[in-house]
Amino acid sequence: MLVSNIILRHCCHVHDFSLVRQCLSNIRQLTNFACRKKQCIMNWIILIIAGFFESGFAFCLGKMKGLTGIEYYLWGLGFLVCLILSMVLLAKAVQTLPIGTAYPVWTGIGAVGTVLLGIIFFHEPASFARLFFITTLISSIIGLKIVS
Repeated sequence: MLVSNIILRHCCHVHDFSLVRQCLSNIRQLTNFACRKKQCIMNWIILIIAGFFESGFAFCLGKMKGLTGIEYYLWGLGFLVCLILSMVLLAKAVQTLPIGTAYPVWTGIGAVGTVLLGIIFFHEPASFARLFFITTLISSIIGLKIVS
């Protein structure tokens, strides 16, 4: 007999052993749920990092434009590293997150990040319409997180 069973029987004054088993089963389920919840939160963090790496590989592509020689290949290497990390992290995140939510969130984070990097580093226009639609994209990403 497990020590935890003995303790539960003694402390709870339960004489029906099947009730003790049910209590232990419920405790295990709650523990597993808490672990799954932690894993789910961790996978959301991993998904966000994967989205940042997606922005990173798009940024590297932008920096490659018009370059030649070693600089071109170094930015290309940065592109490949960011691409691989982004895909591996996305694959890890979808272990517990639904793909129908994770993929749009990943692409949305990458899209928002890429637009912001374009505005900051490539001096792309920051018009009202562009910022408005980025805001709606961010709202959609948050909405997907809330409903999943």
